[in-house]
Amino acid sequence: MSALPIIAVTMGDPASIGPEIAVKALLEKKIHDICRPLIVGDAKVFDQIISRLKLNAKVNAVSKVTDAKFEPGTIDVFDLNITDIDKLQFGKIDAMCGEASFQAVKKAIDLAMAKEVDATVTGPINKKSINEAGHHFAGHTEIYAHFTGTKKYAMLLVEDNINVIHVSTHVSLRQAVDLVKKDRIVQVIELIVDGLKRLGKTNLKIGVAGLNPHAGDSGLFGTEDDQEILPAVHEAKRLGYDVVGPVPPDTMFAKAAMGAYGGVVAMYHDQGHIPFKLAGFKWNAEKQQMDSVKGVNITLGLPIIRTSVDHGTAFEIAGKGIASADAMILAIDSAVQLSKNNV
Repeated sequence: MSALPIIAVTMGDPASIGPEIAVKALLEKKIHDICRPLIVGDAKVFDQIISRLKLNAKVNAVSKVTDAKFEPGTIDVFDLNITDIDKLQFGKIDAMCGEASFQAVKKAIDLAMAKEVDATVTGPINKKSINEAGHHFAGHTEIYAHFTGTKKYAMLLVEDNINVIHVSTHVSLRQAVDLVKKDRIVQVIELIVDGLKRLGKTNLKIGVAGLNPHAGDSGLFGTEDDQEILPAVHEAKRLGYDVVGPVPPDTMFAKAAMGAYGGVVAMYHDQGHIPFKLAGFKWNAEKQQMDSVKGVNITLGLPIIRTSVDHGTAFEIAGKGIASADAMILAIDSAVQLSKNNV
């Protein structure tokens, strides 16, 4: 048991599905077979969700990692005691919830930097709630980069058949175009290959998306593909990477889904997220609910391990007991895999 990695799982926004999917994941036997999970958040929030959903679990509130029991059926919570449970409303943007979710992330980072835990997994947060609490970050990735002092990092999304890294993420589309630069593209190629290796992936062929329609069509639809992306691909090849591009993005993801590439480089947020979520999110029209929500978000380049679900707070179904824990289970599994190969 002591050889298993300790994984800190943040509760996410307490008004969201975050606490629900965290509990559901930790009630899976296979999670305890691969790690020692520790929730970081508010014990009262988890007492409430367990009672509300009539889940077969009990909360063990701790103030030190060493006090966790790590027993199936017991939800160990590193208790921050921030949320006023009497004021908590599911599905609402709230500065109190933003503060609670932010402090959970900050504490998980602190525990990982102090090597008290082996990896961190984050539940979904609401960016507006966090900003209303006075913490002006665009998302988890930027919070982690700030508090770890990391300058070179990138977001990697992992699913069964599509693994995509982004040249830029939480910026305007106008800014994203300006950030398509040779050096940054080479950097994210290096990061994704390293990340795939640490995840145990064997297909290391990387497809690099074009920015413009038809990858610019030899300058007819823009010059970035020829002037920034193609030179980056040539440089990556010179460095020994198996890489092709720029590939027209409307066909690249279809090829990736068929196994042509082990990983792909997207030039901006939506270029990578839309096909990724189309592949991983499965809606059951008859039951009017998600059958599965698969997808893991990994921040590469950090001195600590951070994985996350790649879905939002789902305020509309918070507290209803119908949220899928698939992505949380996969995020924990990925964190464990990364911890095995952490250098």
